[in-house]
This record gives sequence, C-alpha cells and structure tokens, in this order.
Amino acid sequence: DMGISVRALLRKNTEPYEQPGLAEDRFSDNELLDAMLAHPILINRPVVVTPLGTKLCRPSEAVLDILPDPQQGAFTKEDGEVVIDEHGHRVSH
Repeated sequence: DMGISVRALLRKNTEPYEQPGLAEDRFSDNELLDAMLAHPILINRPVVVTPLGTKLCRPSEAVLDILPDPQQGAFTKEDGEVVIDEHGHRVSH
C-alpha cells in the first residue's frame, strides 16, 4: 500500500541490522521480512493507515498528508518543534 520497497522499510540504525549484514544486497525481500519478523525493531515506524492511504510517517509530520480531515489544533513534534500552531495553521520553517 505504501509503494515502497521492503528495504525502504528496514530500520538501519539498530544492532540487528549490522549483525547479519543486512546492508548487503544479497538478501531477498522474503529474507528481509523474516528478519523484521524475528527482530521487530528492524521495522521503520510509525506506519500509519488511513482511508487516504498508508505511509511511513518519518518525520512525524508526514502523517498530516494522509489525514482525512485537516489537523484542527496544535501539532508539536517529539523534539518540541511546532508544525501546526494552536489555530490549526501550518508553521513554516
């Protein structure tokens, strides 16, 4: 549904990624999926599903593109960066 490859969903900054050499192109999609099932930390997230589509929402404000209704209130990222103000307006950076 996301239109991305299995490898694009693979989280690279984790120990399980480095250990079996998953960076190498020798792994099939099924082998990568098996690794993700064995080590869920390898799955890049969050993956959000709405009636408008499915998307890997990194950075977190990417979720705004697939919300069926516009964000009504403030939206602040985990690091404190304001994306939408208290009036529902997108803040440009």
